[in-house]
Amino acid sequence: MSVVSSVLVPYTSYLRVYEPLAAFAEPERSHWARYAQRPVLPTAQDELRRSLADLVPTPPVGVPVHESGDAFVAELDGVVCVCPWRTRLRGWLALEELEGTGGQGGMFPANVLDALLPGVVRGQARADHERWQRRNPDARPWIRTTVWQVPVRWFVLFRDEEREYAAADGEGGEPVLRYRTPMVEARRRLARGLRTLRENVAEGPLTEGLVDVGRWLEEFHPRSLVELDYGGLVHALPAGQLAGDRSAADVAEGLAALGNGDGEGAGEAYARLAERWRAVRDRQFTN
Repeated sequence: MSVVSSVLVPYTSYLRVYEPLAAFAEPERSHWARYAQRPVLPTAQDELRRSLADLVPTPPVGVPVHESGDAFVAELDGVVCVCPWRTRLRGWLALEELEGTGGQGGMFPANVLDALLPGVVRGQARADHERWQRRNPDARPWIRTTVWQVPVRWFVLFRDEEREYAAADGEGGEPVLRYRTPMVEARRRLARGLRTLRENVAEGPLTEGLVDVGRWLEEFHPRSLVELDYGGLVHALPAGQLAGDRSAADVAEGLAALGNGDGEGAGEAYARLAERWRAVRDRQFTN
């Protein structure tokens, strides 16, 4: 689990890629084939609990010492697909985000960051990552995370009919809101959305974000499954608002309007989306 998620749980959303077993070389392919046959598999909540446990020691474990051998498992057209957790890699990447890279400021002031993760812990993690990266220059995570929102660019990959919603069952079961689509559809929609934006509006953060997501998706097998999971954000939204959340539909409607030259319609769709997610982000600063 990423450092970001460990600090700010449970309000984290996820973009995951599940690859078919054929995408993995041996011996990893056999490992995942055996793993998928287990009668009980860990859940996202299990992953969160493990990450929180690493914050208990003194000093805290900002990034796991060993890489996780766990994964999420799903099926696409009868084919078993896995999404490796890669907890250690994601921890290193999250630490970079916390500290700020590429000339950008970090997420927290230095004194706050030192209180969360002492400088000596961060320094050791950076050194470990650099050594590992030299041996694994092409490594990439199967999971992307963000907190207190779902980025607009993620919704471009999905359609409203792919939305899966299950309310809390009153017996300890948590609500679930997610979208799933084949990789070929995700890539096609991203390309169309990017073309629409470039033909109708100036280059900006949404366009840049889509380019980044597109490059990431190209790293995976073409028969993969792509999933957007609201994750812990289901706890930040009232049940009625969660049930009525049609953000992917709003994004699709806005892009279609933009492509048809209907600026007013595109603005209305974006306004609905912006208001919905502004209300969620505002909760970050309440107590």
